[in-house]
Amino acid sequence: MKIGFIGFGIMGSAMAANLAKEGYHLLVHNRTKDKVEPLLKNNVAWKGSPAELAAEVDIVFTMLSTPEVVYDISCGEDGFLAAIKPGSIWVDCSTVNPSFSSQMAQRCREHAVGFLDAPVSGSKIPAERGELLFLVGGAEDHVTGCAPYFHVMGKKYVHVGGNGMGSAMKMVINLILGEAMFAFSEGMVLGEALGISQHMLFDVLLGSPVVAPLMALKREKMEKGNYSPEFPLQWVQKDLHLAAQTAFEQGVSLPGVNVVKEIYALAKRRGFAQSDLSAIYKFLKEQSGPS
Repeated sequence: MKIGFIGFGIMGSAMAANLAKEGYHLLVHNRTKDKVEPLLKNNVAWKGSPAELAAEVDIVFTMLSTPEVVYDISCGEDGFLAAIKPGSIWVDCSTVNPSFSSQMAQRCREHAVGFLDAPVSGSKIPAERGELLFLVGGAEDHVTGCAPYFHVMGKKYVHVGGNGMGSAMKMVINLILGEAMFAFSEGMVLGEALGISQHMLFDVLLGSPVVAPLMALKREKMEKGNYSPEFPLQWVQKDLHLAAQTAFEQGVSLPGVNVVKEIYALAKRRGFAQSDLSAIYKFLKEQSGPS
């Protein structure tokens, strides 16, 4: 079976590499070919457009940045849905809003193509190690058929429900992630302003009931001020925006996420877009003025 893979950012590159290592025959495409070059050998071949790729494969995986990019790659000029074979499956691993996933599922039905929304929980290192958690929405038979690929790229998959439900679960997870990182950073900034050392704050807070386990993984970045991206801050801001949009669609009030997403947006505008999400700590320290 030939697999198509589109999207070679931090996550997609690692996921596709794990499929290739397992011996799967991949046809690949990305908006910039240079990110794909390291993989182009043996069982991995480049295709010049999404449509060209889709015409030759049985399953297409996409791992892209925003709903707008996903739409362009799938439904725009040279988009793959116009060329994909009936009976094929599209698995979208991008983090998008649930209503968008439902719209893409309807588009797929019009082309007699199966669709799974299968965003992942995890960042750069888990992606490289094949330890992602797939949150999957779609038909049971499609999920079962794709299970071998999920097991290569991840440690586990959860079938959350029908189309859109995988994206819904990812919205909830990333909302909590973004707000937790922000809350921890605010606590650190206040503690240091009160004269508690950064080292003491980490030692006391990490492992306590009030702090998410993720923060222990970010300690080294925050201590050394090295914010090389594992999960870029700009995508946290995007995900919080999508969560706010989804809340509006559902008639739910989420005042916290609307405030926090704008603070991430400010950090993004101040040059932290490509930095790890933990750089929100550095941004808040800079805003607090000299210590």
